[in-house]
Formats: sequence, structure tokens, C-alpha cells
Amino acid sequence: MECPAEVQCPYCGQSFGLMIDTSQPEQRMTTDCEVCCRPFEVVAECEPGEVIALDVLGG
Repeated sequence: MECPAEVQCPYCGQSFGLMIDTSQPEQRMTTDCEVCCRPFEVVAECEPGEVIALDVLGG
């Protein structure tokens, strides 16, 4: 099950939405900022149907 989550770019500060697959208890993903296009890593802790915590690594 996917849930929406909002992250903030560690480089330019812009916030934007991501869809997080909550079927995995912990996952790491790399995404590009929609504004400045710089890549950064997102670490998500989940329970089925719920995002418990998001950490943004980079910058």
C-alpha cells in the first residue's frame, strides 16, 4: 500500500510530495528535487498503511 508523504529538499528547501510504499518496514530511496534537480536520500520507517518517520539525508 502506498501513502503520500511530504519531504523537503536539503539543498534548496523546497517541499514536495512522494508516494511511499508502506509494505516494507524500512526503506531507503534516492530521489531528485523537483526544483533544483539535486539527488538526495530519503529513509522511511513504515507500518502497513502508515509512514511513521521520514529522514532526509544530504546537503
